[in-house]
Amino acid sequence: MEAKAITRYLRISPRKLRLVIDTIRRKPVSDALSILENLKKKGARLVAKTLKSAHANAKVKKMDESRLYVREIKADAGPSLKRYMSRSMGRADVILKRMAHLTVVLGEREIAVSKSIAEPKEEKAKGFKLFKKEKKKAMAGAAK
Repeated sequence: MEAKAITRYLRISPRKLRLVIDTIRRKPVSDALSILENLKKKGARLVAKTLKSAHANAKVKKMDESRLYVREIKADAGPSLKRYMSRSMGRADVILKRMAHLTVVLGEREIAVSKSIAEPKEEKAKGFKLFKKEKKKAMAGAAK
């Protein structure tokens, strides 16, 4: 089962939007939303809005929220607004103001996404801190 949300005619270029969506592809929805909150890009705000919409669609379809992840996310080119800027000697340059269409598809993993993935890293970090303290003690003892 999958839940889908499409936002069309976003006033941002697809290239700039792809920088943001590459960071959340294949991630659990909760992790993806927290990543987007911390990004300082306009595209992050737009992607978060579409992701929340897809999440709401998943709730309506009664999908298990603990197993949701970003199965597919893509930014396609929309129409371009053509503007002209005058240049010297009577010339004009075309400025393209690009638009994007954003598609987010959420899927369900076979097993629930839990925070246990992050726990070993924390334990490893704690072990490293303890190692550093023991090393300092040993160095202090050797110096005496």
